[in-house]
Amino acid sequence: MTDGKNVEHHLGVREFYLADRLGALVFFREQVRPYLVFGHYFVSDRRNTKMKKVVIVMGSDSDMPIAEKAVAVLKEFEVPFEVHVYSAHRTPMQAAELAENARKNGVGAIIGIAGMAAHLAGALAAKTTVPVIGIPCKSAGLGGLDALLSTVQMPSGIPVATVAIDGGANAALLAVQILAVGDDALAVKLDAKRAADAKKVLDKNAAAEVRFM
Repeated sequence: MTDGKNVEHHLGVREFYLADRLGALVFFREQVRPYLVFGHYFVSDRRNTKMKKVVIVMGSDSDMPIAEKAVAVLKEFEVPFEVHVYSAHRTPMQAAELAENARKNGVGAIIGIAGMAAHLAGALAAKTTVPVIGIPCKSAGLGGLDALLSTVQMPSGIPVATVAIDGGANAALLAVQILAVGDDALAVKLDAKRAADAKKVLDKNAAAEVRFM
């Protein structure tokens, strides 16, 4: 197909016509969009593409409150997910198998949650090229600094995107942003959340200005 013409943009949804080789106009909308390859327009139809899921792995069920924060965000964005408890040390084979099969099982991002030695996210990242996000957990001994350093200090070639200590919400948001690279509708939801968050701050600012006039 050639001669792509963009005719409308609303809420991040593209609508356009493409003329096929016989000159007939074909209408596309929602997440269907043209892309240019060597001077010709092709169609990328993502309407029928199943959304990739996020897998959350806890090193211990004591990490459940952090996982719940992540789950709440994924539910907000209607992103499919799985939750597992696998220890990098006590169940290394199961953790490795999950990571090794992640891509073929439709996983777009993995969140590893662990405290103290916190090798889980790194162990998962070593077995897959699917993006891995690490959440270091706070502990009684060192306040989570041990887990933070264990998670963030990865060797070159095996990256782990590490968020703040106990940062379940941000880990899930980062996972959603990763998926949104290939999902326009999800990107629109992210933009809407950013706008809503900004409005909350501006509303508080307005209230403070009125109070101290």
